[in-house]
Amino acid sequence: MKKKLMGILVLGLLLTGCGAKSSKPVRIVLDWTPNTNHTGLYVAQEKGFFKAQGLEVEIVQPPEGSTTSLIGAGGAEFGISFQDTMAPALASEHPLPITAVAALIQHNTSGIVSLKEKGIDAPRKMAGHTYATWDSPIEQAIIRKIVTDDGGNYEDIKMVPNTVTDVVSALQTDIDAVWIFKAWDGMAIQQAGLDTHFLNFADYGQELDFYSPVLIANNGYLEENGQEAKKVLKALEEGYEFAIENPDEAAEILVKHVPELDLDLIKASQHFLEKEYKAEVTKWGTFDGARWNQFYAWLYDNQLIDMPIAENVGFTNDYLN
Repeated sequence: MKKKLMGILVLGLLLTGCGAKSSKPVRIVLDWTPNTNHTGLYVAQEKGFFKAQGLEVEIVQPPEGSTTSLIGAGGAEFGISFQDTMAPALASEHPLPITAVAALIQHNTSGIVSLKEKGIDAPRKMAGHTYATWDSPIEQAIIRKIVTDDGGNYEDIKMVPNTVTDVVSALQTDIDAVWIFKAWDGMAIQQAGLDTHFLNFADYGQELDFYSPVLIANNGYLEENGQEAKKVLKALEEGYEFAIENPDEAAEILVKHVPELDLDLIKASQHFLEKEYKAEVTKWGTFDGARWNQFYAWLYDNQLIDMPIAENVGFTNDYLN
């Protein structure tokens, strides 16, 4: 009888281990309101890719403060951040315990947009014009670099403190130039029919082709739940691969989960990002260590972080299956 009971218990444990759901939900915290940077998450949820890995995943809206700080404090397992945002968190005697585990997009698609009538078709021509700044030292150093390298006078730019949320409206006020993410704001500008110039940061130096955005994880979570983390990344890879192959359906899935979004805008953005999620790499999410290191070296050389960040610190490809 004891042997029979033991056999039943062992069988039960084996069955529990096969395809078992994680004991608690895995939380992925967004960086901003839902947009096409996040499509792969919603596709993985909708198509059952998380479920197929035995996972229950909760997509969490961004906090009032910093997603990066929240993940570092252990408030959630995963979150969306940016390589530049991570820099001060890593360049510290007491760095936040965070690691970037996947690049949601391979290249920095952000840059400066302006109405064509302003004539800002080169960085040096920003001089004498107004620029909406959110007063970040890294932001302003990047602007200084591209303008100065192009022979312009950075000091002649009129910095206007303004956290722009509607770039289409902002460009039709006294703001001449705005930092945008092309996949989102760039598509909104096209939808509005505005004629613009766009200065793509990555065209003005490899050190400006930093990773933006990235998926980060809490280091303690990774140490204790490495296999689960790999399953999360596997499901996300499937989600983003689906979005690459099926941009229109992926757009519809995102809008299904976030109905306040405009479907035409989302479809336009998905068609832009289908070529950007992976770009030239064969595996979604992969980091290029040399490019990662180059950006952080540039930050330190320009006194934008208090201490150097050691090479290959802050990211890993180890959890990509």
